[in-house]
Amino acid sequence: MKFKIFKEFDVLVPDKDKVKDLNSWPVVAVDQFTSQPEYWREVKKLVDNKFSAYYLVYPEAEFEGAELFNAGRVKKINDAMQDYLDKNLFKEYKNAYVYVERELLDGSVRTGIIGIVDLERYDFDPDLKAAIRATEKTVTERIPPRKAIRQNAPLELTHVLMLCDDLENNLIKFNKAKLEKIYDLNLMLNGGNIKGWLVTGGEAEEFNKRLEDYVNKKSAESDTPLIFAVGDGNHSLATAKACWEELKANNPGKDLSNHPARYAMVELENIHEESQKFEPVHRLLKNVNAEALLNDIKKICVEDKNNSWPVEYVNGDKSGVLYLNKDLGILVTEILQNYLDNYMQNNKAENIEIDFIHEDKALKDLASQSENNVGFLLPAIDKTQFFNWVVVNGILPRKTFSMGHAQEKRYYLEARKIK
Repeated sequence: MKFKIFKEFDVLVPDKDKVKDLNSWPVVAVDQFTSQPEYWREVKKLVDNKFSAYYLVYPEAEFEGAELFNAGRVKKINDAMQDYLDKNLFKEYKNAYVYVERELLDGSVRTGIIGIVDLERYDFDPDLKAAIRATEKTVTERIPPRKAIRQNAPLELTHVLMLCDDLENNLIKFNKAKLEKIYDLNLMLNGGNIKGWLVTGGEAEEFNKRLEDYVNKKSAESDTPLIFAVGDGNHSLATAKACWEELKANNPGKDLSNHPARYAMVELENIHEESQKFEPVHRLLKNVNAEALLNDIKKICVEDKNNSWPVEYVNGDKSGVLYLNKDLGILVTEILQNYLDNYMQNNKAENIEIDFIHEDKALKDLASQSENNVGFLLPAIDKTQFFNWVVVNGILPRKTFSMGHAQEKRYYLEARKIK
């Protein structure tokens, strides 16, 4: 294959001889803790006057408004990237993968391999049946702020987690004794530990053979096979796709086939790995007339608990259980999100806000802060049926699942030149 779906790249990692406090470098995915700005305030304290990926990304909790951003802040991010390059803060490893082991909060270890995916093989439009697909609905309004950063950025960092459907768990397997360890870091604020090994030469060739076998096997399953599914970072990958399509449109007739913007850096993980946990993503409504909402939502509920999806809610100092009508959908997230979207559309004057919360306790704490807050606790989905569900039914409703707890999301560590 001339253009592989997933391949090696020139890896940049912070140079331990120049970035003295390496533990201050990685920060968690920017779409985490959006309703907990105190988390990011603590991050800022920890990285003050230190080299850190924090200065190369834009936490959504710090956006000025729901989906607005500060153009000056974007320029500072791009300038910081160039400054870090000019200071030679990165060590570069040519034509390599990185095998990673992430120790999680419960002590289990999640493995993955970092490479780049071909954006020509990816699309977030579910009707196109691309080899790499979004698994959740892409909200196109969320792309412009991310695009503003990427368009002029000399570097790419990633929190995208890609999933493969490797039931035998053979693809992401390495003899670490044959690999060079390039980092071993403790991640800030209860993020656990992460170790990385360089995969080059013969070990990379062996992986590529296993990858080709996997792709061929998946390709034989259907005329429009799902090779990889986006687990986390769907909007970041969609942004990379939007930038690539714009670049092609602005350069008609020019051969861009090997342009770095054609690819995006991701971490590939196996959905069937035992440590791969799918956590629910809860809903929090703020600035809402809770009494009116909880009365209106009864129209999608039933009295027959055997034909329902039970959903716990919290509102100020009150709580209860709603029994959503199972006949309205095969996923409880689908039923609730469709209802909430319609309710907010029909009550625009209230300026209701919605947020997506990853922890049970965090959701309950936030919903308890005001009588105008209502939180809904949702169940996790069955990961064993994940690929089949996406193939048969298309994308899931947005924010249906989370790969682990908030602190277990990918931290920005590696980088890649895209200019």
